[in-house]
Amino acid sequence: MALLLRHSRKLRRVHGVLDCERGSIARHFSVAAAKEDAVSSSSVHGEYGKKVGRSSIFLHRQSEKDLHTFKVSSREARGSYSSKRMPIAATGVNSLFSCGQVVSARHFSSGADLPPHEAIGMPSLSPTMTEGNIARWVKKEGGKVSPGEVLCEVETDKATVEMECMEEGYLAKIVCGDGAKEIKVGEIIAITVEEEGDIEKFKDYKASSSPSAESKPQSEPVEPKEEKKEVSKAPEPTATKTEESSQSGDRLFSSPVARKLAEDNNVPLSSLKGTGPDGRILKADIEDYLSSAAKGSKKEAAAAPGLGYVDLPNTQIRKVTANRLLQSKQTIPHYYLTVDSRVDKLIKLRSELNPMQDASGGKKISINDLVIKAAALALRKVPACNSSWMNDFIRQYHNVNINVAVQTEHGLFVPVVRDADKKGLATIADEVKQLASRAKDNSLKPEDYEGGTFTVSNLGGPFGIKQFCAIVNPPQSAILAIGSAEKRVIPGAAEGQYEIGSFMSATLSCDHRVIDGAMGAEWLKAFKGYLEDPTTMLL
Repeated sequence: MALLLRHSRKLRRVHGVLDCERGSIARHFSVAAAKEDAVSSSSVHGEYGKKVGRSSIFLHRQSEKDLHTFKVSSREARGSYSSKRMPIAATGVNSLFSCGQVVSARHFSSGADLPPHEAIGMPSLSPTMTEGNIARWVKKEGGKVSPGEVLCEVETDKATVEMECMEEGYLAKIVCGDGAKEIKVGEIIAITVEEEGDIEKFKDYKASSSPSAESKPQSEPVEPKEEKKEVSKAPEPTATKTEESSQSGDRLFSSPVARKLAEDNNVPLSSLKGTGPDGRILKADIEDYLSSAAKGSKKEAAAAPGLGYVDLPNTQIRKVTANRLLQSKQTIPHYYLTVDSRVDKLIKLRSELNPMQDASGGKKISINDLVIKAAALALRKVPACNSSWMNDFIRQYHNVNINVAVQTEHGLFVPVVRDADKKGLATIADEVKQLASRAKDNSLKPEDYEGGTFTVSNLGGPFGIKQFCAIVNPPQSAILAIGSAEKRVIPGAAEGQYEIGSFMSATLSCDHRVIDGAMGAEWLKAFKGYLEDPTTMLL
């Protein structure tokens, strides 16, 4: 076999077959004892050698005793052949003599008909993000982009985030336009090019279904296409007909696909009239029947009284909130502790501080701001409640970062006030107002809501809810639910004397894996103490 190959005419005339300039041919063979031998080098002709670059062609031929490997590359022409180089092209007897089988390495190019370009994928903008929506494109198709400029606004599982450009170029194609929904992380959303003249070539560009397909060159672009064509011609042989008996005894002809679709949807074939040859029932006939039946049922539903409805699409933030709260309720052993605190002194302190805030141009201090400060100081006093369950251990945080629940038309947001125990009431009031405003504008950034260790949810002040139990926001271990303040008649110092006081309900929801009942009660005692004697918060 080795002798035959050594005297092969094709190998002696390989420079004419390959039509390449720089390259060489080497042969390795092993016969049980793993011998090696080198075959002659030959200089091969030009244009193709420039296209191939460092690409290689390997041909594998194997019999029972002999294994022959052929290699073509530009490196051997320079006398620097290495037997450790790995194959990157197709294999087969004819692939050695077919220049079309070698794919040239082109940066960011998915095919020979496209110029160099960069495919921009949907970024992962938060630790829990798996898919996102395109809120709107700031840059227009065909426009020039520079590093640092905002390309588009992406709606993540937390908020709407601006996506910035990393390199200079031109936005050649927007694959996913304004309002595109449920785009997987990594899926192509746009194409950029370096040269303005290349924009027109991406006019009809369509991204592949696989995010990674853009970067994978096809080593054999010809054979797979031919195979796909052959497969697509195979279904539904025209000569085959399936007989089915109807109620009248006549024979009905239908294709296997149509019969299967009819069985799956309980469609009686006898009630259909086929549109195929000789009245044969086709798949399209079944689909038309199902479509007309669906339209009829919709009309009936609309006509029925009391059944009108509208389907509202879920935003990313609402989907994530639903999943996280469901997981919390199913996996965290909740328990609840409630106290009523007299807040007359708290209300009086607020009324004394706000005139000073108005004089200095600061934001007015709300009851909720005072609650946040009291909760932060209570966490500093009882640090065991400022912790998270980590399966094998409990993580206790040094920072007291309070998430504040904010309800918006886009969903529930929980921006964070960092180091709330170290900040003054004026600073907390200012930060909460800014964060709430950005939450309602749907313009929060990831750093605005990540890193919280405890959450405060207040439905009393805005909505007048007397008392409620909130769901723990994992990985946190507790959440405080604040009800409204109400006036109550209470006994006075002497018998027969009464006075009126303002009381506010507070319910602490705890993860029993981290916070035992006594520990939660200790925290609530400290919290109540700050509310009933608020001047201690100023020390």
